[in-house]
Amino acid sequence: MKLNILNELREKNPVVLNAANFVTVQDVANSLNAIGASPIMSKEIAEAEEMVKMASSITLNLGTLTQLQIAQMKKIGALATQDKKPIVFDPVAVGAVNYRLQTAQDLLHRFPVSIIRGNAGEIAALGGFEWNSRGIDAGSGSGNLDQITQKTAQKLDCVVIASGATDTISNGKKIAHVYNGTPLFQAHVGSGDVLSSIVAAFTTVGADPFEAAQTATLVFAATGELLAKDHPEIGPGTFGMHLIDYLAKVQVADIEKIAKFD
Repeated sequence: MKLNILNELREKNPVVLNAANFVTVQDVANSLNAIGASPIMSKEIAEAEEMVKMASSITLNLGTLTQLQIAQMKKIGALATQDKKPIVFDPVAVGAVNYRLQTAQDLLHRFPVSIIRGNAGEIAALGGFEWNSRGIDAGSGSGNLDQITQKTAQKLDCVVIASGATDTISNGKKIAHVYNGTPLFQAHVGSGDVLSSIVAAFTTVGADPFEAAQTATLVFAATGELLAKDHPEIGPGTFGMHLIDYLAKVQVADIEKIAKFD
C-alpha cells in the first residue's frame, strides 16, 4: 500500500469530472477539493467533450438517474475511453431497482471502466448473485463477499470495491480488505458517493487501479475513523461537515498509525 500517493495527489491537484448525484453533489465537490483534487460537476451533454479533455479522471454516479443523464454518461464514457481517462462507476441502488440494473449493464457494455465502487447489494447485483437489497442500503445476503467481489471483478474485467463495515477490493485475481472506518459512514447519506469520487482522484496517481482503489479506500476509511475518535459526540449530520475538515488536514503519518488492512 503506497500511502504516499496521497501527497502526490495533493501536488498534482487533478481535475475529477463528476456526472453526479444531485443529492450529494455538494458533499462530493467539497470533499474532493479538501483532499487535494479539483472537482467539476456536469449534467450537460453539449459540454462533454471539453469536460473530458480537461479532466484527469471521471466518476459516473447513477444516484439520481434521468434519461438526459444516461445520454450524458454514454457520451462521457465514449470520450473518456477514446482519451484513455480512467472511469469510476458508482451503481447506486442497482440491487433494488431493475431499471437501474439494466441501465448499469448497458453502460458497462458500452465502455470499459477502471473501478466499480458500490455496497454489497449493488456489487452482488452486478455480479448476478442473490442478495436482498433495499433502496440505497446494502441489504443482507448469505453469500461470501470475497467471492462475490472477486467474481464480479472477473465478470466485468475491472477492479471492484464492495464498501461497508469492512471494505473488500478485488481485481479478479487478488483480494484486499480495509478494516478501518466508523458506523457514521453508513448513517450519513452520501459517504459512498464521496468515496467513489475520491477513488477517481487516486486513479490519477496510483500505479494501477487496484492500488489506487486500496489506497483511496484506506485513506477515506481511516480519516472517518480518526474523526469519530476525536469527536465521539458527533452524529450523522455534523459528521459530513467535520469529514471535509479532516480530509483537508489528514496526513500520511496519521493514517499509518491506525491503518488496518490486508
